[in-house]
Parts: sequence; structure tokens; C-alpha cells
Amino acid sequence: MSGAVETLQAAIVAQLAAHPGLAGLTGIYDGPPPRAAFPYAVIADGLVSDWSTKTEMGREIRLAVTIWDDGEVAARLHALMAEAESAVAGLPRNLGAWRIASLVFTRGLVARDPAGPWAGLVEHRIRLLQN
Repeated sequence: MSGAVETLQAAIVAQLAAHPGLAGLTGIYDGPPPRAAFPYAVIADGLVSDWSTKTEMGREIRLAVTIWDDGEVAARLHALMAEAESAVAGLPRNLGAWRIASLVFTRGLVARDPAGPWAGLVEHRIRLLQN
């Protein structure tokens, strides 16, 4: 897969971990964690498409950060989602072997199972070109 997804996920984890507005997260995971304390973030595997040019290899990645929270209301979740969106928007454009050509917020979604926690999804479309 050329390392684009792995490079981008590592950059997003680092960006989320360093973002002051997300200091209240108990963890950032790449899949559903067993017995994690709320609130925490999960980075989902993204949909990956070819975005190459005639002369450069490229990838378009739809990557979602889902924040899980067990609050009575979604107020804290909405605040954490806004911070996650801000953190992803602040990604450095040069990621070593790859560079970000465009980064666009595509959607946000809040859902809750009546018997479970809140889930807040923040999705971006990120287009990368290989350096």
C-alpha cells in the first residue's frame, strides 16, 4: 500500500496526542480497545484510493477519528470533536516520504446507543503525494 496510510495514521496520532484541547482523552487507539476508560479516541482504517498524477504517486485517504464518551449529554463530546477537527487541520504538510496536497473536513456525526456511550465521528479527506 506504499506506506501512505501508516504514515498518515502515525502523524494523526502524534497530532492528537500533542493537541492541548484533547489532553482529557484517556487514550488514542487504532481499533476498539478492551476496557478503556472514557473518553478515548479511535482512528479507523480509512478508505484509500489512487490519486496519482502522470509523474507522482498519490493516495486519497478518508480517515475518521471517533471519540467515545459516556457522559449524560453530548456537550463534552461535541467539544472534543471540535478539538479533534482542529488537531487534524493542523497536521504538518510534509510527512517525510509523503506530503499533504489537500486536507478537507468531510463530515461529523454523533450517535448513541441508548444503553451505551456516545460516539462522535470526525472524518477528513486527505490527499497525499509521495516525495
